Amino acid sequence: MYPLRRTIYTVPMNRIYAYLRASTKEQDANRGRKALEDFTQNASRSVSSWFEENESGAILKRPELFRLLEIAQQGDILLVEQVDRISRLGTQDWELLKSIITTKGIAVVALDLPTSYQFMKIDSDEFTKRMLVAINSMMLDMLAAVARKDYEDRRRRQAEGIKKAKNLGKYKGRRINHNLHENITALLNSGKSYNAIVSLLGCSKSTISKIAKSNPRI
Repeated sequence: MYPLRRTIYTVPMNRIYAYLRASTKEQDANRGRKALEDFTQNASRSVSSWFEENESGAILKRPELFRLLEIAQQGDILLVEQVDRISRLGTQDWELLKSIITTKGIAVVALDLPTSYQFMKIDSDEFTKRMLVAINSMMLDMLAAVARKDYEDRRRRQAEGIKKAKNLGKYKGRRINHNLHENITALLNSGKSYNAIVSLLGCSKSTISKIAKSNPRI
């Protein structure tokens, strides 16, 4: 009699991709990293790769987010500190982004969405997984809608503040960073490309373009 061989089936650990975002160059997109590291450590997991960018959550075109989505495979996890890190989008754009995430089979885990924490476990049965997906999808929609409303409310209050300041003759517009403008002008005159200037100064391409158009000598 040959001894019976016991076959052990193991479930692969799905990869975790962490996404960090801040709206402007002046904000620190990396500020939420510690919270995500602590969260994954408490779950006895680790982050496979980090993706970080300074882009508005109200626009769909975000290079690092879509690089993450391109790399991630079915069963992988998109980890964020808050749902508004991935979306302050309007309804149409949010539905498109959610469709991409859903089609690829990527699970979104957010620290402000406790119903998503179960995706960090790898031993859930099929029924539990389907229930989690359904519940999490509903909660994601709700938090994405709240994030969009918060964005629109802040924009409205900002516009009202500017209008009031203009009526009182106190509005002077956005303060110009003369030092930044001088540095951009110097780099443009030296033949540096837009990408090189963005890398060196951390400014936006739209700012560089605006300065280039306003200076006929460049």
